[in-house]
Amino acid sequence: MCGICGIINLKEGPIPGLEILKRMMGRLRHRGPDSSGYYRDKHVALGHTRLAIIDLENGAQPLSNEDGSIWITFNGEIFNYVELASELRLKGHSFKTKSDTEVIVHAYEEWGTGCFERFNGQWGLAIWDRNKKQMVLSRDRLGIRPLYYTRLNNAFLFASEIKSLFANKDVKREFDPTGLSEVFTFWSPIAPRTIFKDVYELEPGHHAVVSNNTFLLEPYWSIRFPSRDHDDPSTEEENAVLLRQHLIKASRLRFTRSDVPVGAYLSGGLDSSITSAIVTKYTESPLKTFSIRFADPEFDEGAFQKEMVRRLGAEHHDVHVSYQDIGKAFPQVVWHTERPILRTAPVPLYLLSKLVRESGFKVVVTGEGADEVLAGYDLFREAKVRQFLSRNPTSNKRAQIILRLYPWLARSPGQAPAFARAFFSKSLDPRDPGLSHRPRWDTTAAIKLMLDPNLQQEMKRTNVEDELLTSFPPPSQKWDNLCKAQWLEMVSLLSGYILSAQGDRMLMANSVEGRFPFLDCELVDFANQLPPRHKLIALDEKHLLKIAFRDLIPDGILKRPKKPYRAPDAASFFNGKNLDWVDDLTDQTNLKRTGIFASKPTLGLIHKCNKVKGIGMSNTDNMRITAILSTLLVHHYYIEQDGKGFSDENSPEPITEIDKTADI
Repeated sequence: MCGICGIINLKEGPIPGLEILKRMMGRLRHRGPDSSGYYRDKHVALGHTRLAIIDLENGAQPLSNEDGSIWITFNGEIFNYVELASELRLKGHSFKTKSDTEVIVHAYEEWGTGCFERFNGQWGLAIWDRNKKQMVLSRDRLGIRPLYYTRLNNAFLFASEIKSLFANKDVKREFDPTGLSEVFTFWSPIAPRTIFKDVYELEPGHHAVVSNNTFLLEPYWSIRFPSRDHDDPSTEEENAVLLRQHLIKASRLRFTRSDVPVGAYLSGGLDSSITSAIVTKYTESPLKTFSIRFADPEFDEGAFQKEMVRRLGAEHHDVHVSYQDIGKAFPQVVWHTERPILRTAPVPLYLLSKLVRESGFKVVVTGEGADEVLAGYDLFREAKVRQFLSRNPTSNKRAQIILRLYPWLARSPGQAPAFARAFFSKSLDPRDPGLSHRPRWDTTAAIKLMLDPNLQQEMKRTNVEDELLTSFPPPSQKWDNLCKAQWLEMVSLLSGYILSAQGDRMLMANSVEGRFPFLDCELVDFANQLPPRHKLIALDEKHLLKIAFRDLIPDGILKRPKKPYRAPDAASFFNGKNLDWVDDLTDQTNLKRTGIFASKPTLGLIHKCNKVKGIGMSNTDNMRITAILSTLLVHHYYIEQDGKGFSDENSPEPITEIDKTADI
């Protein structure tokens, strides 16, 4: 993994500035502390900060083909690079390194932008074609790796993180109300939108060509599901065998294609337990696992982690996280997320990746993606219940099934059945393509009531829910309801929150690469074509996955109720030990000056948090206070300042310096 950035002249003008490029690279040092490099000619400047994982000696970037007509700066991994290199050699290409980066260069030479369809990996990259004088940007299918861009009068800038773009002081720093509205509805802005005006994110599964003052965007992959009336004759056992084969292959690729040791996250849940078990059974790699433990037993899954560690015989490490740990690290975490967050869940993951790095590891494999791809979230179970209720909303008998939802919650439906029935019975139009997500969106949108009235009015100009629902692809009209819910989850939450705020940013904050077997492109395409009944049968989530790996996982984990990863929210900020940064941000003077949140409801919520020390607060209030604090932090670091924050702009001494500005 690495950090990439660049500047493209859109018109004839001054050579892209080296000082600005190096400052952009410095903002990405945490993504690539091992070395850095740049390429520059009269038209472009490419920057790179390297986290060396494959071909440690010869994989420095930017890197070119033999005659220097194609240059690349690349963040990510192409896991099938060995096979692609063999194919390209047969076509006459020669290689000077053993890196996957060089494979991309020759693949582009051979197949043009069609090369991206052939890659099995995770990437954000930029290819400069000197002959065509065009820059090609590309991002992996599901948005595992980030890539942002903006346009100035005569220049186009791109980077792995927004803070790098803001290193150029000509880039506007202003909130986009619609981007904030998406965060306060879906938990994340949806690409290409970000929370900042005129700053965009390249959409997953797309490539773009920047040339002659034009920007041409094109998809090379999309999420596809079968029609609901498609008759799949495959049995559960047959598909379980195929799923097992796909996941074993995907996991082995991600554990073995590395020139540095690879560790594994072990949460105590099904997904990470399976990927870890595959390592011990199907590779020769010694396994080292890493887990989060919580001081608050409500959030701790240590018993399940210990059970799986005993089964694996792994060398295990864990980080113990308290309320105070979360409160202390929260500002730095928000600087890395570059957006408001509604939960503190990213913070323990940041502390975990720090442990990984301190333990001598640069790479970890995790279980992210399994819930989206194989229908594991409680939201999918909830949607099925709501569809069932929609056929007879007044039926008391049907309403009993609500009590089976969220058994792990302290305030579960079983504890308050009347409230639960009223809540889950809202918005039950069976024709609504957003039926599965309405409860989450409605609950989250309650945050907007805390906003300044002027900002609320600006947000109302765009109905972000309608905008998302109208972007459903035409074939979706024939999809099963579960497939529609999966599409919404993949588009609205997976890339922008799970893989970003909880994934890439928290890993790369400590210079650690994450790898995700469940998001292997072949596995995803296979899983998306599975009959819905094989993923969610009755209310048994990830049904096929459990069948496929029942021999490797102890019953205590295989049969445990689904429990999502969570962390304490309000209690982390108001536990009796005052945090100066909380007091400063929520001072009435600061609230009025920033103009984001209305003073009266915000100060009332702060008083409530202090009174109960953040304990026993509702789901909505926990989200509200976390959203308020994180939004104010983003405003401080990125609007009032220029995004520098915690970065060290003294990039490592470049080991690759190619300056062609004099000979073109």
